[in-house]
Amino acid sequence: MTLERRAAMAKLLASRGDDLLVVPGLGSTAWDAAAAGDNDRNFYLWGAMGGAAMIGLGLALAQPTRRVAVITGDGEMLMGLGSLATIGIQRPRNLAVIVFDNGVYGETGMQPSHTQGGVDLIGVARACGIAACLDVRDQNALAGLVRRLKNLRETLFARVMIAAEEPPRVLPLRDGVALKERFRAAVGVKP
Repeated sequence: MTLERRAAMAKLLASRGDDLLVVPGLGSTAWDAAAAGDNDRNFYLWGAMGGAAMIGLGLALAQPTRRVAVITGDGEMLMGLGSLATIGIQRPRNLAVIVFDNGVYGETGMQPSHTQGGVDLIGVARACGIAACLDVRDQNALAGLVRRLKNLRETLFARVMIAAEEPPRVLPLRDGVALKERFRAAVGVKP
């Protein structure tokens, strides 16, 4: 079973609260986060393929009183698998890595990704030392992930199985300097 990606993102972010910082990965997760309602506490990445998890780790370590959710796709997570090892060693209690897995490289033409070929992202996360791993495939499991995210108390990894689809794009701000400045202001960091 798979979920519709835009609806899944909307549900994850619907009641995010004031302390959740979100790092959407490249492409569809950024568009879906923007479609769910642009927020100054979203740190959109343009051109940083594979970097979302490490940016999220840095934020979690620098902002220990805030929850941090990296929400990225399977393609980006596959590119940055080494980040799971570092996250598994650091184990920040305020970090969730959520991977929307549609089994394709959606941004380059819907070619099959390695998850379709048998790469088990949950197994990789566990092997890297992340104990709390969720396999989200239906609305009940998604509701459970939302609850865990609201009460984040340990490093969490979740794979959310989504349908391979291309809803209309909702592009967030693309100016990197402006994104950085608005994010810094939202978390109270002075320029």
